[in-house]
Amino acid sequence: ARRINAYSSAITNTRTHFHRNTPNMFGPSAVTTDILDIGSRNGEDKRRQAMASGSGAMCPSKFLGAPAAFDIPNVADPAHFCRSNFASASGAADSNQTVKFAKGTTTLAFKFNDGIIVSVDSRSTMGAYIASQTVKKIIEINPFLLGTMAGGAADCSFWERNLGMQCRMYELRNGKRITVAAASKLLANTVNSYRGYGLSMGTMITGWDETGPQLYYVDSDGTRLKGNMFSVGSGSTYAYGILDNYYRKDLTVEEAIDLGRRAIYHATHRDAYSGGINNLYHVTKEGWTKVHSIDVNEMHYEFAEEKKNSMSS
Repeated sequence: ARRINAYSSAITNTRTHFHRNTPNMFGPSAVTTDILDIGSRNGEDKRRQAMASGSGAMCPSKFLGAPAAFDIPNVADPAHFCRSNFASASGAADSNQTVKFAKGTTTLAFKFNDGIIVSVDSRSTMGAYIASQTVKKIIEINPFLLGTMAGGAADCSFWERNLGMQCRMYELRNGKRITVAAASKLLANTVNSYRGYGLSMGTMITGWDETGPQLYYVDSDGTRLKGNMFSVGSGSTYAYGILDNYYRKDLTVEEAIDLGRRAIYHATHRDAYSGGINNLYHVTKEGWTKVHSIDVNEMHYEFAEEKKNSMSS
């Protein structure tokens, strides 16, 4: 009892000291007792009163809100509201949503005799606005598995990292590494369960297992395709133009790396929504290795000089 009384006295003194000595930097009503009530019975009572009166959703606090909580739409059916207003604006899914996702990227991967090449750009765009030039679009799921990102950056990043957790759990339960086919199926099953909820994903899952090099395409509709070569994103048509012309199964490692970076360069040169850094990985039976990260501007002048020299000779 003495400890409880001493604790209550200390809390009271702390509140008094806070209000008397803390400068009010945010206006007369910004700092209130709400911040001290977070997690207390008084704070919980205030939260319930705010929700009952309709003045707030999950976070009644005017400025900071409750920890580990977030606002939901103050409507009768929040899930329906989100599906109607925040669904992907790609293709037939566009139904005049309030928020339209404007996407753009170039990713590619192809198999050849000595493994798999995975090559991507690093530009993140929101319509005509370039949000970032340094996005890591290759997710390292485990030492033998890679995933690529195209579509919504948050969707791809979250669910591919979630896939990494599922793959690790499989390994712990079964005492062996998961196959690429099984990993891609896990991701396809996961996103398929969220169909119609506005996910925007066009990914490739690739790696090396006991059956050799494997490459799968998985998107947010639950589509799962196995193939030898894929390119995904707004610049994929330009990348396919290079790949279709120069791809061979018997490429050397040096030729495959050069093909991967040239395809990304030409896509970034013609597609305004692709650019930044070319990140390229090589997957073998020993696992993946990162080959390079090269600014596409440097490649532009390198290839321009190469073209000039070939024409003069």
